Amino acid sequence: MPRLLVVHHTPSPHCQEMFEAVLAGATDPEITGVEVVRRPALTLAPADVLDADGYLLGSPVNLGYISGALKHAFDQIYYPCLDATRGRPFGLWLHGNEGTEGAEWAVTSITTGLGWVKAADYVVVSGKPGKAELEACWNLGATVAATLMG
Repeated sequence: MPRLLVVHHTPSPHCQEMFEAVLAGATDPEITGVEVVRRPALTLAPADVLDADGYLLGSPVNLGYISGALKHAFDQIYYPCLDATRGRPFGLWLHGNEGTEGAEWAVTSITTGLGWVKAADYVVVSGKPGKAELEACWNLGATVAATLMG
């Protein structure tokens, strides 16, 4: 069964709302045959990434960059997963209050190096996520999960 790994850092209520919406999309009953596994970014190990077939990544944007937790996760898995995970799909959601471009660039740069394939547009939210933003998060989760269906 294909495995979707959700790697997240959710230190705020807004990040938590977005995380829950992404999970709801990824685990929608119409998406079958995909196991969804969650890992906080600070606990991520190379084996988690190697055992997955696709990825959803979530982070707050701090000072214009991804959280230290997500950066740490990438640092831990980059070389052990460099060749073995090429071509796998991923999606990204970010929450920031302003200036998210640096975080978007960082994830694009790292995932390009890993050879991962962007499966959906990034979801980037500033301030409190509203209905439309949470729906975009749901769609992100569902889209990436659906790419892994048999």
